[in-house]
Amino acid sequence: MESRNLKSVRKTNKMKWIYLSLLILIMMAGVGYLFRKELSIFAFNSLLKEDLKTSLDKSYKAVGYEDSDNQSFKNEPFSLLLLGIDQRDKEASRSDTIIYSVIRPKDNKVLLVSIPRDTYTEIVGRDVKSKINSAFAYGEEKMSIDTVENLLKSKVNYYGTVNFNAIINLVDAVGGVKLPITEVIENKNPVHIKLRIDPNKLIYDGQDALNYVRYREDSDFKRTERQRIFIESMMDKVLELKNITKVPDLIDIAGSNFTTNMHPDFIFSLAETLYLNDTPPDFESYMLHGNGKMIGSTWYYDVDTEDLDYTQNLISNWLDSEIDKENLMLPNDKN
Repeated sequence: MESRNLKSVRKTNKMKWIYLSLLILIMMAGVGYLFRKELSIFAFNSLLKEDLKTSLDKSYKAVGYEDSDNQSFKNEPFSLLLLGIDQRDKEASRSDTIIYSVIRPKDNKVLLVSIPRDTYTEIVGRDVKSKINSAFAYGEEKMSIDTVENLLKSKVNYYGTVNFNAIINLVDAVGGVKLPITEVIENKNPVHIKLRIDPNKLIYDGQDALNYVRYREDSDFKRTERQRIFIESMMDKVLELKNITKVPDLIDIAGSNFTTNMHPDFIFSLAETLYLNDTPPDFESYMLHGNGKMIGSTWYYDVDTEDLDYTQNLISNWLDSEIDKENLMLPNDKN
């Protein structure tokens, strides 16, 4: 009986480690803490690590500046550029979601800075100014990284790219998600894809969830807010114990739609550091402020100069390892 119980605990903890790695892959999410840490880490290292490493190796894609020092986990603050790609038919992919994140493993804190997709800025490598999401269409991750670094004046240490089309399969695999939709959401502009979401459903399926994060006929601010709401709802769903057994399928779905230049060993070290904390990571969010403007016949998001300076200082503050947790700038501190 004791042997059977131990086997059951190991199996459950193994699934919990898979869950942890999955959430790191799809958006650096937090974890639940249900069982003994020592046993969980032992089970992961002895039963799962090599198989998961093989899966993560398939998602690795270098952009040209990686070296051994870059892939050595030092438990110091680092930046991660998160790109959500909305690829449709044969169109060139553009990054519909652009989030510059700073992870401080020692402090168990994560800063998420949303950059509106229509932000008017220099596209590094093309010598033109245009919408920031066009960088991915012309130069994929490398041009996106160079362009974001130029805008924010801060280094991008790593990137993670997720294809939005994976949302349908991910959501359906967990049985749908809850979304706070109280009015009909519908695209009415004829140049936009047709979509409609009915309100007040108890659970929304994968297609509704994809439409929810795609909808863009109100504002960039509300759009990025919907994306954060979806991520939180998805995490809540995966946290349900009945869905823990579905995590291997979720990894397969996410893995085939995910690329990164973080080596598996780096991801495992980060996962273990976050896991050994007593609480899930503390997230702080911010979005670049600005206003819409027309240049010719095209609408752009024009970032406020003072707010851009503030955001650059905020990121610099979080990346500074000499600044302790108590002295970090918080987005809500801005007057």
